[in-house]
Amino acid sequence: MPSPFDQSTYQVRLDWGAAGLDRLAPADIVVVVDVLRFSSTVTDAVASGNEVALADSLTWSRNGAALAAAAAPTATVLLGGLRNASAVARAIQAVQEERQARTSVAIIAAGETDAAGGVRFAVEDQLGAGAIVAALTDLGIDHTAPDAAVAAEGFRALRRALRHLLSASGSAREIDAGVEATTRMEASGLEPTTTKDAAELDALDVVPVLREGVFTRFERRAVDR
Repeated sequence: MPSPFDQSTYQVRLDWGAAGLDRLAPADIVVVVDVLRFSSTVTDAVASGNEVALADSLTWSRNGAALAAAAAPTATVLLGGLRNASAVARAIQAVQEERQARTSVAIIAAGETDAAGGVRFAVEDQLGAGAIVAALTDLGIDHTAPDAAVAAEGFRALRRALRHLLSASGSAREIDAGVEATTRMEASGLEPTTTKDAAELDALDVVPVLREGVFTRFERRAVDR
């Protein structure tokens, strides 16, 4: 029987973390939103012409990379955030046009894993997810679950304060204090995206797509699911 929480009656769905991914009905596309820093850093790397192996990213991302790995067997996996929100919406629209069928989308806000293994709400991921839902709505892909609609309207109301909200967030303060993941990220050859840059809305027209264990640049007709 369908779960009351699987959002299966909606085209655009939103939930949090690995439990949320499991809770939602299977979707054609899963968008992983881990703004500080997985989604932003990988997007910047792909925009610079690089490819990023999922296996490598698992060494420094305990949230976003794990979600991408969990979603990969059954869905097309895209990475999104504030820096590429509109580009993600256009990529989803392109997949739908190629499939010539309504395409379901699960937007998974990564949040932060706490000491007990649960998921902590992360304001930056709420805003990043909301930006993508808002961009989809602007394109006419607007059959959104209440969870997604609330995130989109929250983003619209606060979009002028993105830089302040991200820099004041607990995640940003944790990064400023120094985290081991930054060292591991740099050791893998990636330049971590700063909080300031991660808050820049639609700075890039690039969407990383996971194909055969590697994040590469989404191109129209490159995804065939």
